[in-house]
Amino acid sequence: MTKLSVNINKIATLRNSRGGNVPNLIQVASDVERFGAQGITVHPRPDERHIRYQDARDLKKIVSTEFNIEGNPIEKFVDLVLDVSPTQVTLVPDAVDAITSNAGWDTIAHLDFLKEVIATFKAQGIRTSIFVDPDPRMVKGAAKTGTDRIELYTESYAEVYAKDKNVAIKAFVEAALSANTLGLGINAGHDLSLDNIKYFKERIPGLLEVSIGHALICESLYLGLDNVINMYLNKLK
Repeated sequence: MTKLSVNINKIATLRNSRGGNVPNLIQVASDVERFGAQGITVHPRPDERHIRYQDARDLKKIVSTEFNIEGNPIEKFVDLVLDVSPTQVTLVPDAVDAITSNAGWDTIAHLDFLKEVIATFKAQGIRTSIFVDPDPRMVKGAAKTGTDRIELYTESYAEVYAKDKNVAIKAFVEAALSANTLGLGINAGHDLSLDNIKYFKERIPGLLEVSIGHALICESLYLGLDNVINMYLNKLK
C-alpha cells in the first residue's frame, strides 16, 4: 500500500489568520494519525507564514508515524532539520516569495550542491528525497546525488487529468520506470486529490508515499477530516 502523509500547512495558515492557537496544530496532527494517516508533512518557509520553525520542533515530540519536513535547504532550514531529525527531509527549490512549490530541481545544474546537502542529512540518519519534475534526465541526475528517494511534482498531472488522463500520466510513468531502474524510492505530491489519486497510484510502479495537503483539507471542509483520510487510504490500497 502507498503511504499517505498529510501536509498540515493549511491548518497552520488558518491558525495564524487569527493569532492564538485555534485550531491547535499539535492536536490536529495527533488526530490525523489517529484517523489512519501514516505520516505528517510540514513545509516551513523563511517568513513562517504558515508552519513556524517551532511547530516542527513541537511536532517532533508527538508524531508517532513518519515525520517529513519539506523545504529549500537554506542554512536556517538545514539547521532546523538537523535539530529535529525527522524521518525524512524533502528538498524543494522554492523561492522565498513562492506562494507554493512550482518546479522541481534541476538535478544536473545543482548536482554538487545537492550532493553536499544530502550527505549532511544522511550522516545523521535522515532519509532524503528530492522534488523533481517527471523527466528521466532529472531522475538520473537525482540518483547521482545519493538521495534515497525522489518526489514527483504532480501539478502537471492534475492539470491535464480531467482532459486526458492517459496523456497526463505518461511522463510520470516514464520517470517512475527510470527511478525503479536506478534504485530510487518514489514519492509524489502537489495537487493530488480524491478525484485523481487512484488512477495515479495504480499506474506508477513502486509508489511509496504521497504527500497531500491543500486538496485534502479543502475536501475535509465538506466531508470531514476522518472520513476524507480514510477515503484516501482506500484509494491507495
